[in-house]
Amino acid sequence: MKTDTLFYRLFQRSPSLFFELIGQAASDASAYEFRSVEIKQTAFRLDGVLLPTGATDRPVYFSEVQFYKDPQLYHRFFAELFLYLAQHPTTHDWQGILIYPDRTLEPDEARLHQILLDSPKVRRIYLNELDEVANLPLSLGLVKLVIEPEATAPQQARQLIGRSRQETVIGISSQEIIELIETIMVYKFTSLGRAEIEAMLGLGDLKQSRVYQEALEEGRQEGRQEGRQEGRQEIIENLLRARFGNLDQELTSIVAVVMNLPPAEFTPLLLQLSRAELLDRFGQGA
Repeated sequence: MKTDTLFYRLFQRSPSLFFELIGQAASDASAYEFRSVEIKQTAFRLDGVLLPTGATDRPVYFSEVQFYKDPQLYHRFFAELFLYLAQHPTTHDWQGILIYPDRTLEPDEARLHQILLDSPKVRRIYLNELDEVANLPLSLGLVKLVIEPEATAPQQARQLIGRSRQETVIGISSQEIIELIETIMVYKFTSLGRAEIEAMLGLGDLKQSRVYQEALEEGRQEGRQEGRQEGRQEIIENLLRARFGNLDQELTSIVAVVMNLPPAEFTPLLLQLSRAELLDRFGQGA
Protein backbone atom coordinates (compact mmCIF):
# COMPACT_ATOMS: atom_id res chain seq x y z
CA MET A 1 0.00 0.00 0.00
CA LYS A 2 1.38 3.40 -0.98
CA THR A 3 1.81 5.86 1.86
CA ASP A 4 -0.61 8.39 0.36
CA THR A 5 -3.24 5.64 0.00
CA LEU A 6 -2.75 4.78 3.67
CA PHE A 7 -3.37 8.40 4.65
CA TYR A 8 -6.44 8.72 2.46
CA ARG A 9 -7.80 5.54 4.04
CA LEU A 10 -7.33 7.12 7.47
CA PHE A 11 -8.98 10.37 6.42
CA GLN A 12 -11.89 8.58 4.74
CA ARG A 13 -12.56 6.42 7.79
CA SER A 14 -12.24 9.34 10.19
CA PRO A 15 -12.35 12.86 8.70
CA SER A 16 -11.94 14.16 12.26
CA LEU A 17 -8.33 13.01 12.07
CA PHE A 18 -7.76 15.37 9.13
CA PHE A 19 -9.20 18.33 11.02
CA GLU A 20 -7.12 17.56 14.12
CA LEU A 21 -4.02 17.42 11.93
CA ILE A 22 -4.66 20.93 10.58
CA GLY A 23 -5.38 22.28 14.05
CA GLN A 24 -9.16 22.52 13.87
CA ALA A 25 -11.90 21.01 16.00
CA ALA A 26 -12.53 17.31 15.40
CA SER A 27 -16.25 18.09 15.52
CA ASP A 28 -15.92 19.97 12.20
CA ALA A 29 -15.71 16.56 10.51
CA SER A 30 -19.42 15.94 11.06
CA ALA A 31 -20.16 18.39 8.24
CA TYR A 32 -17.81 16.76 5.70
CA GLU A 33 -17.39 13.70 3.51
CA PHE A 34 -13.94 12.57 2.32
CA ARG A 35 -13.98 11.63 -1.37
CA SER A 36 -11.95 11.29 -4.53
CA VAL A 37 -13.21 13.59 -7.28
CA GLU A 38 -12.89 13.23 -11.05
CA ILE A 39 -12.25 16.44 -13.01
CA LYS A 40 -14.57 15.99 -15.98
CA GLN A 41 -13.13 16.08 -19.52
CA THR A 42 -9.58 15.73 -18.16
CA ALA A 43 -7.34 12.94 -16.93
CA PHE A 44 -7.17 14.55 -13.49
CA ARG A 45 -8.43 12.90 -10.31
CA LEU A 46 -8.32 14.55 -6.89
CA ASP A 47 -7.84 11.76 -4.35
CA GLY A 48 -8.22 13.72 -1.13
CA VAL A 49 -11.16 16.13 -1.13
CA LEU A 50 -13.34 16.93 1.87
CA LEU A 51 -16.69 18.17 0.63
CA PRO A 52 -19.29 19.83 2.85
CA THR A 53 -22.28 17.52 3.19
CA GLY A 54 -24.78 20.18 4.16
CA ALA A 55 -24.22 23.91 4.62
CA THR A 56 -22.68 25.56 1.56
CA ASP A 57 -20.91 28.25 3.59
CA ARG A 58 -18.10 25.85 4.50
CA PRO A 59 -14.86 25.56 2.50
CA VAL A 60 -13.89 22.59 0.35
CA TYR A 61 -10.57 21.11 1.52
CA PHE A 62 -8.11 19.79 -1.09
CA SER A 63 -5.47 17.57 0.51
CA GLU A 64 -2.30 16.15 -1.02
CA VAL A 65 -0.04 13.65 0.77
CA GLN A 66 3.45 13.77 -0.72
CA PHE A 67 6.09 11.23 0.32
CA TYR A 68 8.50 11.64 -2.61
CA LYS A 69 10.20 14.55 -4.34
CA ASP A 70 8.11 15.80 -7.26
CA PRO A 71 9.25 19.02 -8.98
CA GLN A 72 5.86 19.21 -10.74
CA LEU A 73 3.82 18.91 -7.55
CA TYR A 74 2.64 22.52 -7.27
CA HIS A 75 1.90 22.75 -11.00
CA ARG A 76 -0.29 19.65 -10.78
CA PHE A 77 -1.91 20.39 -7.41
CA PHE A 78 -3.01 23.93 -8.24
CA ALA A 79 -4.02 23.01 -11.81
CA GLU A 80 -6.36 20.31 -10.50
CA LEU A 81 -7.63 22.55 -7.72
CA PHE A 82 -8.50 25.47 -9.99
CA LEU A 83 -10.01 23.20 -12.64
CA TYR A 84 -12.32 21.86 -9.94
CA LEU A 85 -13.28 25.41 -8.93
CA ALA A 86 -13.90 26.33 -12.59
CA GLN A 87 -16.28 23.38 -12.90
CA HIS A 88 -17.93 24.10 -9.52
CA PRO A 89 -18.25 27.91 -9.53
CA THR A 90 -20.76 27.88 -6.67
CA THR A 91 -18.09 26.61 -4.24
CA HIS A 92 -18.20 28.94 -1.24
CA ASP A 93 -14.51 28.80 -0.29
CA TRP A 94 -11.49 26.50 -0.44
CA GLN A 95 -8.36 25.48 1.46
CA GLY A 96 -5.35 23.58 0.13
CA ILE A 97 -3.55 21.23 2.56
CA LEU A 98 -0.17 19.73 1.58
CA ILE A 99 1.17 17.01 3.89
CA TYR A 100 4.87 16.08 3.83
CA PRO A 101 6.94 13.78 6.06
CA ASP A 102 9.46 16.65 6.30
CA ARG A 103 10.49 19.87 4.56
CA THR A 104 13.12 18.22 2.33
CA LEU A 105 10.46 16.78 0.00
CA GLU A 106 9.03 20.14 -1.00
CA PRO A 107 9.76 21.14 -4.61
CA ASP A 108 12.92 23.25 -4.83
CA GLU A 109 11.36 25.70 -7.29
CA ALA A 110 8.15 27.35 -6.10
CA ARG A 111 8.33 30.91 -7.46
CA LEU A 112 5.28 30.55 -9.75
CA HIS A 113 3.12 29.50 -6.82
CA GLN A 114 4.82 31.30 -3.93
CA ILE A 115 2.02 33.86 -3.54
CA LEU A 116 -0.44 30.99 -3.03
CA LEU A 117 1.86 29.07 -0.70
CA ASP A 118 2.33 32.17 1.45
CA SER A 119 -1.38 32.95 1.56
CA PRO A 120 -3.82 31.73 4.25
CA LYS A 121 -5.52 29.63 1.54
CA VAL A 122 -2.76 27.01 1.63
CA ARG A 123 -1.21 25.15 4.57
CA ARG A 124 1.79 22.86 4.58
CA ILE A 125 1.98 20.19 7.31
CA TYR A 126 5.33 18.53 8.17
CA LEU A 127 4.74 15.31 10.08
CA ASN A 128 8.23 15.18 11.60
CA GLU A 129 7.48 18.48 13.35
CA LEU A 130 4.53 17.01 15.26
CA ASP A 131 5.12 16.17 18.93
CA GLU A 132 6.27 12.73 20.06
CA VAL A 133 3.70 9.96 19.57
CA ALA A 134 3.21 9.54 23.33
CA ASN A 135 2.28 13.22 23.70
CA LEU A 136 -0.20 13.33 20.80
CA PRO A 137 -3.90 12.45 20.78
CA LEU A 138 -4.45 8.87 19.67
CA SER A 139 -5.66 10.02 16.24
CA LEU A 140 -2.51 12.03 15.51
CA GLY A 141 -0.39 9.28 17.05
CA LEU A 142 -1.58 7.02 14.22
CA VAL A 143 -0.45 9.62 11.70
CA LYS A 144 2.94 10.11 13.33
CA LEU A 145 3.49 6.32 13.50
CA VAL A 146 3.73 6.26 9.69
CA ILE A 147 7.04 8.16 9.81
CA GLU A 148 8.32 6.76 13.12
CA PRO A 149 11.85 5.25 12.71
CA GLU A 150 11.96 1.46 12.61
CA ALA A 151 13.99 1.37 15.82
CA THR A 152 11.23 2.98 17.89
CA ALA A 153 8.11 2.14 15.86
CA PRO A 154 7.32 -1.21 17.59
CA GLN A 155 7.33 0.37 21.06
CA GLN A 156 5.23 3.31 19.90
CA ALA A 157 2.80 0.96 18.13
CA ARG A 158 2.35 -1.14 21.29
CA GLN A 159 1.65 2.02 23.30
CA LEU A 160 -0.97 3.12 20.78
CA ILE A 161 -2.61 -0.31 20.93
CA GLY A 162 -2.77 0.01 24.71
CA ARG A 163 -4.27 3.48 24.47
CA SER A 164 -6.89 2.31 21.97
CA ARG A 165 -8.65 0.49 24.81
CA GLN A 166 -9.26 3.74 26.71
CA GLU A 167 -9.19 6.48 24.06
CA THR A 168 -11.36 6.91 20.99
CA VAL A 169 -11.01 8.24 17.46
CA ILE A 170 -14.24 9.54 15.93
CA GLY A 171 -15.45 7.11 13.28
CA ILE A 172 -12.98 4.30 14.07
CA SER A 173 -13.59 1.44 16.52
CA SER A 174 -10.88 0.14 18.87
CA GLN A 175 -10.59 -3.02 16.76
CA GLU A 176 -10.17 -0.96 13.57
CA ILE A 177 -7.48 1.18 15.23
CA ILE A 178 -5.53 -1.99 16.03
CA GLU A 179 -5.92 -3.18 12.43
CA LEU A 180 -4.71 0.19 11.13
CA ILE A 181 -1.67 0.07 13.41
CA GLU A 182 -0.93 -3.44 12.17
CA THR A 183 -1.29 -2.28 8.55
CA ILE A 184 1.10 0.62 9.14
CA MET A 185 3.66 -1.77 10.62
CA VAL A 186 3.28 -4.28 7.77
CA TYR A 187 3.95 -1.41 5.37
CA LYS A 188 6.94 -0.25 7.43
CA PHE A 189 8.53 -3.70 7.93
CA THR A 190 8.14 -5.16 4.45
CA SER A 191 10.46 -8.11 5.12
CA LEU A 192 8.26 -9.44 7.94
CA GLY A 193 5.10 -11.50 7.56
CA ARG A 194 1.84 -10.60 9.28
CA ALA A 195 2.34 -13.29 11.93
CA GLU A 196 5.73 -11.78 12.81
CA ILE A 197 4.17 -8.33 13.01
CA GLU A 198 1.47 -9.68 15.34
CA ALA A 199 4.16 -11.19 17.56
CA MET A 200 6.12 -7.91 17.54
CA LEU A 201 3.04 -6.02 18.69
CA GLY A 202 1.87 -8.66 21.17
CA LEU A 203 -1.42 -9.13 19.32
CA GLY A 204 -1.68 -12.92 19.55
CA ASP A 205 -3.47 -13.12 22.91
CA LEU A 206 -5.44 -9.94 22.27
CA LYS A 207 -6.92 -11.25 19.01
CA GLN A 208 -8.12 -14.39 20.79
CA SER A 209 -9.86 -12.43 23.54
CA ARG A 210 -13.65 -12.38 23.69
CA VAL A 211 -13.76 -8.59 23.60
CA TYR A 212 -11.71 -8.44 20.39
CA GLN A 213 -13.71 -11.21 18.72
CA GLU A 214 -16.98 -9.45 19.57
CA ALA A 215 -15.61 -6.18 18.21
CA LEU A 216 -14.43 -7.98 15.08
CA GLU A 217 -17.87 -9.48 14.45
CA GLU A 218 -19.50 -6.10 15.06
CA GLY A 219 -17.07 -4.56 12.58
CA ARG A 220 -17.95 -7.19 9.99
CA GLN A 221 -21.63 -6.44 10.40
CA GLU A 222 -20.96 -2.70 10.06
CA GLY A 223 -18.81 -3.43 7.00
CA ARG A 224 -21.63 -5.34 5.35
CA GLN A 225 -24.00 -2.46 6.09
CA GLU A 226 -21.46 0.06 4.73
CA GLY A 227 -21.09 -2.07 1.61
CA ARG A 228 -24.84 -1.95 1.04
CA GLN A 229 -24.85 1.81 1.60
CA GLU A 230 -21.93 2.33 -0.80
CA GLY A 231 -23.70 0.22 -3.43
CA ARG A 232 -26.88 2.27 -3.02
CA GLN A 233 -24.90 5.51 -3.31
CA GLU A 234 -23.23 4.30 -6.51
CA ILE A 235 -26.61 3.41 -8.07
CA ILE A 236 -28.04 6.84 -7.24
CA GLU A 237 -24.99 8.68 -8.58
CA ASN A 238 -25.01 6.63 -11.80
CA LEU A 239 -28.71 7.33 -12.36
CA LEU A 240 -28.14 11.05 -11.85
CA ARG A 241 -25.18 11.01 -14.26
CA ALA A 242 -27.26 9.16 -16.86
CA ARG A 243 -29.90 11.90 -16.63
CA PHE A 244 -27.86 15.05 -16.14
CA GLY A 245 -24.19 14.29 -16.96
CA ASN A 246 -21.42 14.84 -14.41
CA LEU A 247 -22.67 15.67 -10.92
CA ASP A 248 -22.36 19.24 -9.77
CA GLN A 249 -22.46 20.35 -6.15
CA GLU A 250 -26.26 20.73 -6.07
CA LEU A 251 -26.92 17.21 -7.37
CA THR A 252 -24.23 15.72 -5.13
CA SER A 253 -25.88 17.34 -2.11
CA ILE A 254 -29.13 15.36 -2.56
CA VAL A 255 -27.50 11.90 -2.77
CA ALA A 256 -27.39 11.34 1.00
CA VAL A 257 -31.09 12.24 1.31
CA VAL A 258 -32.15 9.98 -1.56
CA MET A 259 -30.19 7.10 0.02
CA ASN A 260 -32.75 7.02 2.84
CA LEU A 261 -35.34 5.70 0.38
CA PRO A 262 -35.55 2.06 -0.75
CA PRO A 263 -34.32 1.42 -4.34
CA ALA A 264 -37.85 0.58 -5.52
CA GLU A 265 -38.90 4.09 -4.49
CA PHE A 266 -35.92 6.23 -5.51
CA THR A 267 -35.30 4.61 -8.92
CA PRO A 268 -38.50 5.83 -10.66
CA LEU A 269 -38.14 9.25 -9.02
CA LEU A 270 -34.61 9.68 -10.36
CA LEU A 271 -35.69 8.55 -13.82
CA GLN A 272 -38.84 10.66 -14.05
CA LEU A 273 -38.42 13.90 -12.08
CA SER A 274 -36.69 16.90 -13.61
CA ARG A 275 -33.56 18.38 -12.09
CA ALA A 276 -35.58 21.23 -10.56
CA GLU A 277 -38.12 18.79 -9.10
CA LEU A 278 -35.38 16.62 -7.58
CA LEU A 279 -33.66 19.63 -6.00
CA ASP A 280 -36.98 20.93 -4.72
CA ARG A 281 -37.89 17.55 -3.22
CA PHE A 282 -34.53 16.47 -1.79
CA GLY A 283 -32.56 19.73 -1.51
CA GLN A 284 -31.61 21.51 1.70
CA GLY A 285 -34.78 23.56 1.73
CA ALA A 286 -37.00 20.50 1.41
